[in-house]
Amino acid sequence: MASNKTYDQISVGDSATVTRVCTANDLYIFAHASGNTNPLHLPNTDWTGDGKIDPPFAPSMWIGALISAVLGNILPGPGTVYRSQSFTFHNRVILGDTLTVSVTVLAKEADRLVRLATRVSRADGTPVADGLAEVTAPDQTITFDMTDLPALLVERHQHFDRLIGYARLLPSLTTAVIAPDDANSLGGALLAAREGLIRPVLIGARSRIEAAAAALHETLDGIEIIDIADESEAAARGVAMVHEGRVGAVMKGHLHTDHLLHHVVKRDGGLRTSRRISHVFVMDVPGRKTPVIISDAAINIAPDLMTKVDIIQNAINVGLAIGMDLPKVGILSAIETVNPAIPSSLDAAVLSKMAERGQITGGLVDGPLAMDNAIDLQAARTKGITSLVAGQAEVLIVPNLESGNMLAKELTFIAHAEAAGLVIGAKVPVMLTSRSDDDRARLASCALALLYDHWLRTGKTAVTGELGAAE
Repeated sequence: MASNKTYDQISVGDSATVTRVCTANDLYIFAHASGNTNPLHLPNTDWTGDGKIDPPFAPSMWIGALISAVLGNILPGPGTVYRSQSFTFHNRVILGDTLTVSVTVLAKEADRLVRLATRVSRADGTPVADGLAEVTAPDQTITFDMTDLPALLVERHQHFDRLIGYARLLPSLTTAVIAPDDANSLGGALLAAREGLIRPVLIGARSRIEAAAAALHETLDGIEIIDIADESEAAARGVAMVHEGRVGAVMKGHLHTDHLLHHVVKRDGGLRTSRRISHVFVMDVPGRKTPVIISDAAINIAPDLMTKVDIIQNAINVGLAIGMDLPKVGILSAIETVNPAIPSSLDAAVLSKMAERGQITGGLVDGPLAMDNAIDLQAARTKGITSLVAGQAEVLIVPNLESGNMLAKELTFIAHAEAAGLVIGAKVPVMLTSRSDDDRARLASCALALLYDHWLRTGKTAVTGELGAAE
């Protein structure tokens, strides 16, 4: 609740102070609200043109707007109207800076005019801006519930930015890229190579690959190309190169998923292990505190109970690889209670008990849960569900491929999520992206493969602490 001081209640010498951290969301929102899209103030922007990403700094008037927040919320508070404001700016504010924002009453004059000294400084006392404000103070007490303000959702993908940043710190992964003969698949592989995530070996029709490179104005100098026109034969060659030790991952290009998976899952010469192969989507959903993992949406059409055990374990392992301490797994059904008429609710209850008995490890598993009470804490509380997972699920296990595929695509095209796809349970990571995925999605899938490969080899996540400035 915000409450004010009326003109009569204000005394010379009164002051108010707030602290505020400059975040990337602040800069994006200010750019939209003000129309000021100066690249100097936008994160992840190469504004010098030299290929380097220099840290952005906050627009001066964003800093000035912080003064407005103190005047409008605290002193005088709700009902205050600006008359004038002067500023002198002394230093820049960069992402992650903690700012102290203060106002002090200097004088009271006729017509409810109040003059205040205004100041913004860093946490260490370094001055950022100071000036003088003149306002009309309110003449009646006003109390305002600040929670009534509608929330804003900034459509950006900070989780993938972070995971890609950690993946860049790892040695690149030699990757067989199968049939990369269109702009998206070839462009994604080349982008991942430039970012230092993979060392691509391109397997497919050389003429089509070179034509795609020409359309992208890209050079293939120094990149190995294995000329195989037939897509199925190209997939077989990529899988064979894993057994030869020549590559440590496989990436799907512009071919049907079935053509690649046929060679990945075949019993003789495939990439099977003792665990059932499954697929995970890692989704970066704007507004969510963590990535969301969905499985299985691409391989196991109607998994039975024991297949679901492997699907869950595979998904937990991916969660651990991307830095989730104890992944919270919600097993989805249409309802959150056990109903013998709904087989998925029975499976969910059994799987939850199996996790309690140590047959699934590394995460917290609960179900059945409906979608609402799996991801929304208020929905879980409303339905009286007491659980360490309900309302906080980071991993969503779907009943079948159809529901998983629809859920992932709904998040992508309606909630504006980005998706990275990976086949888990094979000898090496298999990047299984959609043919319609853009370069960014393929880059994220490469980062996911690299982080998962690191976890497989070391048993530890490479995602620790924080990278760069505050989000």
